[in-house]
Amino acid sequence: PVRPVVIPDVQGADKFSVGAEAYTGPGTLHNSGFLDGMDAETGKRAAIKKLEEMGIGHGTVQYRLRDWGVSRQRYWGCPIPVIHCPACGAVPVPEKDLPVALPEDVSFDRPGNPLDLHPHWKHVPCPECGKNATRETDTCDTFVDSSWYFARFCSPQSAAPVDQAAADYWLPVDQYVGGVEHAILHLLYARYFTRAMQATGHLKLAEPFAGLFTQGMVCHESYKDAAGKWLYPEDVVKHPDGTAKHATSGEPVTVGRIEVMSKSKKNVVPPARIIGSYGADTARLFMLSDSPPDRDLEWTESGVDGAWRFVNKLWRMVSEPHVPLVSIGAPMPAQFSDRAQQVRRVIHRSVADISHDFDRFHFNKAVARVRELANALGELSDTGGGEGWVLREGLELLARILNPMLPHIAEEIWAELGQTTPLCDMRWPKPDPALLIDDTVTIAIQVNGKLRATITTARNLAAKEAEAL
Repeated sequence: PVRPVVIPDVQGADKFSVGAEAYTGPGTLHNSGFLDGMDAETGKRAAIKKLEEMGIGHGTVQYRLRDWGVSRQRYWGCPIPVIHCPACGAVPVPEKDLPVALPEDVSFDRPGNPLDLHPHWKHVPCPECGKNATRETDTCDTFVDSSWYFARFCSPQSAAPVDQAAADYWLPVDQYVGGVEHAILHLLYARYFTRAMQATGHLKLAEPFAGLFTQGMVCHESYKDAAGKWLYPEDVVKHPDGTAKHATSGEPVTVGRIEVMSKSKKNVVPPARIIGSYGADTARLFMLSDSPPDRDLEWTESGVDGAWRFVNKLWRMVSEPHVPLVSIGAPMPAQFSDRAQQVRRVIHRSVADISHDFDRFHFNKAVARVRELANALGELSDTGGGEGWVLREGLELLARILNPMLPHIAEEIWAELGQTTPLCDMRWPKPDPALLIDDTVTIAIQVNGKLRATITTARNLAAKEAEAL
């Protein structure tokens, strides 16, 4: 009989039996001596410990690593600096002849490695014996360069690969931002190179990046014509019912999945067309506001159009203010209306929250808070009570916090407000701490554990008064 050694947690030992195939899922160990009652993972560790105590085995870590094939049979990339001699074997290219330059008259009209097919580039004398020899025609995987370029950037003009003092000063990289497609291999290679360069004395650190943030991909619908050929989005006319036709021929078009933008599937939107139609700031605003930057972004015309409308709204708020603005440097009013004071709280809370969002790459949240701030400024009216002063304060702070996201329109808004110092030379604003503390609090009222009402009252209300309310 087959004795089960792992019993699924949902079944008892008396009810479980092994069928035609072994059970390999999680569960509790059974028929296993001193391991009985343990879960499988705990049992493995206990078995290893027992083997070590008995002196007949030991625990080890098995890495699933494979050799990295760094050679590529293609033209681009760094040539591997080796010369093959029939008499001397593989000979390094002398240092005085480095770097090996690629030929500029290469031809791509035949299949195969263009360097190997070049008529004379690969034919050189052996550096050791002078006999006829050939260059290595393979080039390095481009990951070889991207795995240590950050160390070279510390001293790009240095005669040595890495200047130790410069690397000590600049590294590790404070914040690395890269695409999610490089979150595994590139990161793995960069960490490996850094450890290797530490071992060879080029660097003193083991980890190259102090912070890492991986971005999502930009996606778009894909389209095919009747013959199955990919089409560009500008060649397609979409109907409200989701169907589509070719913009020129009028033939039906198959609308495919929303996929990562790629040249092969033609589901790309040329940046020049977006910038020509909407401006670069609109494209920035849409990409920042559509989704968290660590997730994929779906590019849509409606989303870009919505961002464009908001950019225009911002400009109208400054060029055609609905409340007369006070002059630059006007003294703060002695008193504000309740509405003006409430909007001031929104302004300074927005500065604090957006600063917090930027530090954590929550750009979509920052854009949402900018929209909320713009709406709050729109609630001011020309009724005195310092509202014109608050509008200027709000618009100036809005321009400053918009600067990293919308640098062009923010600079124009700043100038339209009469400021002469370039916005890019201004320091990041700091909120007034006193305006970050709310005067009121919302108290939840529960009866028998169920929410029955909420009341808004003064923050410093005494407990007895709150109970009375």
